[in-house]
Amino acid sequence: MPARHPGRSPSPVPPTLPTWPPQVSQEQHDHLLNLGTTFALSHGFTLLPPDSTTPPTHTFSAPLSLFPTPFPRGLYEWAKDLQPLYNGLYARIAMDWEFLDRVMGGVAKVDSFQGELWRGWKSCREDLVQPLQLGVFRSDYLLHQTSGAGPLELKQVEFNTIASSFGALSQRAGEMHRYLCKTTNYFSASSYLSLPNMPHNLSLRDIAAGLADAWKAYGREDAQILFVVQAGERNVFDQRWLEYELLERHGIKTIRHTFEHLEDLAQIDRTTKRLLLPSQLEPSAAPTEIAVIYYRSAYTPVDYPSHAEWTTRVLLERSKAIKCPSMALQLAGAKKIQQVLTEPGVLESFLFGPERPDVGWGKGAGNIGQRAADELRKTWIGLWPLDQSMLGREALEMALNQPERFVMKPQREGGGNNIYRNDIPPALAALDDQPRKSGEADKKEGYILMELITPPQGVSNWLLKGGESKARKADVVSELGVYGVMLFVDDQGREVNESGVEAVNKAAGTLLRTKGRESDEGGVAIGISSIDSPLLI
Repeated sequence: MPARHPGRSPSPVPPTLPTWPPQVSQEQHDHLLNLGTTFALSHGFTLLPPDSTTPPTHTFSAPLSLFPTPFPRGLYEWAKDLQPLYNGLYARIAMDWEFLDRVMGGVAKVDSFQGELWRGWKSCREDLVQPLQLGVFRSDYLLHQTSGAGPLELKQVEFNTIASSFGALSQRAGEMHRYLCKTTNYFSASSYLSLPNMPHNLSLRDIAAGLADAWKAYGREDAQILFVVQAGERNVFDQRWLEYELLERHGIKTIRHTFEHLEDLAQIDRTTKRLLLPSQLEPSAAPTEIAVIYYRSAYTPVDYPSHAEWTTRVLLERSKAIKCPSMALQLAGAKKIQQVLTEPGVLESFLFGPERPDVGWGKGAGNIGQRAADELRKTWIGLWPLDQSMLGREALEMALNQPERFVMKPQREGGGNNIYRNDIPPALAALDDQPRKSGEADKKEGYILMELITPPQGVSNWLLKGGESKARKADVVSELGVYGVMLFVDDQGREVNESGVEAVNKAAGTLLRTKGRESDEGGVAIGISSIDSPLLI
């Protein structure tokens, strides 16, 4: 399968983005803001407040942008076209035990969280009974423009393999901007603000369809999908919309539990390895069989306050239910994997060769060609290890002498963990000061060094923080996420699923998060980033 959609010629990329946002009067601004927030509240484009009760008694709109934000049409189309390649790449990584052991086994020596995940996976991988795996992915990108005048490029920030959120709310954001355009024409403030430039985004529909595909592949009509969630989840509406979509469009029931609940409830049938959950509300009812385990937690150390949560995670991994993601697929999404892929020949080793399993690139497509590797590498920015290798020593020297060029990343998801610019040298010094036992690995090896992406200047927008009634105008940076769904068979010497399920591999909509340029970190729930939609130019 070629990297671009067959028959599609890429749209030209403009040299600059238009000055934004367009001018409207104060009365027009207030009217747009009122229409946007009431649309959000009436369509579940919402978050729970921090002090929410159970059941909740009030909510507010999710952080939003008043206008859609300009984004090059050609780069938007290209990012979506690349997603099946990325899906298949990370599926192949998850199936390569030797590669994961080599890379993550090293990280495990200096990162306790990744170490527990890797060792937990190793403890059960020889006995897994479910060869099907499901990935709901998101590849995140920023626009990059060197020296303020070069061509606009698309550079990957990271690839997410677990708990890729905001699919439902992203669809609602696009619907809100289209509604504002239909009802007001944005007061003819800009010729760019027209419906053909506002792409239909069906991320909610497509992600739910991917979960439904896995449920169907499991083959039991009375089984349900388990959402493993965090206690006190504020982004609950994003998850609930998926549940409603699964029920209304596909007739699939879902059930929600935290790890704490599952410690007491989860049972595995000794013979069939089916995952069974007794009802807390109907103790006399038959247990519910689980077809798919969909993790919206389990990606941060906070989700594992004790060893009991790790024991539960391994128990779920051993069950017949299809995991989204498996522990292997979660490991594949580590920042260290992203860095190692950039080393010479590593990417090509996963793309080429008839011995590689089919992952939906087309029947018999063991070798998809050098063009695919070139297309993926175009989206990458500089990445280095922080170890004792030649590349690692080079990276350390750059980090100490030119820290303003870089961000230092640990093996963490969820935001708020990165170290930027001039904070890097003292952070490295602090890691060196940590006591180490004889022969213990350097703590720096748990991090990677990444060249900073430089977004273009001159784009602003009106951003509304959840719970507030006034928007603020900010110089903004927008991050494009492309969702992907991947259902694949990993036999690893086990008997292939008897249903003969073929791989599902597709893009599944997009997410645009927009934040003020002054902030390095994002975060929708705390109001730093707003859920936006692209205006294609």
